[in-house]
Amino acid sequence: MDDIEDRRGTALEDVDLTGARFVRVDLTGSTFRAVGLRGVVMRDVEVAGTTIDGEIESLVVNGVDVVPLVDAELDRRHPERVLFRATTADGFRAAWDANERLWAATVARARRLPEAQLHESVGEEWSFVQTLRHLAFASQAWVGRGVLGDPRPWHPLSLPWDGMEPREGVPQDRDARPTLDDALAVRRAAMALVRRALDGLTDERLDVPGPPLVGPGWPDEGKVLTPQKCLRIVLNEEWWHRRYAERDLEVLESRA
Repeated sequence: MDDIEDRRGTALEDVDLTGARFVRVDLTGSTFRAVGLRGVVMRDVEVAGTTIDGEIESLVVNGVDVVPLVDAELDRRHPERVLFRATTADGFRAAWDANERLWAATVARARRLPEAQLHESVGEEWSFVQTLRHLAFASQAWVGRGVLGDPRPWHPLSLPWDGMEPREGVPQDRDARPTLDDALAVRRAAMALVRRALDGLTDERLDVPGPPLVGPGWPDEGKVLTPQKCLRIVLNEEWWHRRYAERDLEVLESRA
């Protein structure tokens, strides 16, 4: 590739490359964050030492959809994961019970580190404290607003995803540095919202749409949601962000 244009280190942010073609392009050492890869076709590629974390619905490698294989292996390694695919009210309650136990262990692990490390980013990911703040936001948004109908359920320390455009009434202070205990207080209050929604949940109500959401915020005003959809999103957030937190805690422990 000696004859190609040298654009090493180029940063592409907030760019729409839908339908773009990449031919004789060297992406060695590249980083992709918050990138949509639906319908992407790659031919004659060389892949080695590549790590992918994200929501992957299908991924065909040399004619084989590897997603079912990955899912089966994750279920083998983490038997409790199947609970997070609940379809009944009792199933969602069991999943939340498991989630509370898993997160209690993760928080206990985090407390063994100096608090300053819990504000450190690993590989440009959220710090442990930021992760707690984001999960508070997810529960407040999808359950506090989406299920319980509170138009503005957020705490000032709640943290949306980084790419969210500013929205009226929604906090977005990525640089705040609350103590671990302060972040946990916000997080536990948000978890209590989920528990409150689950306590009165029945199978009959799971797929009954609520009224359109009122006022600016997230999810969007006017959106009509079911408890099942909202709870499934929260469980997905809980599962993956705990896995990411555990991954990064391992790195932080090696630095301690």
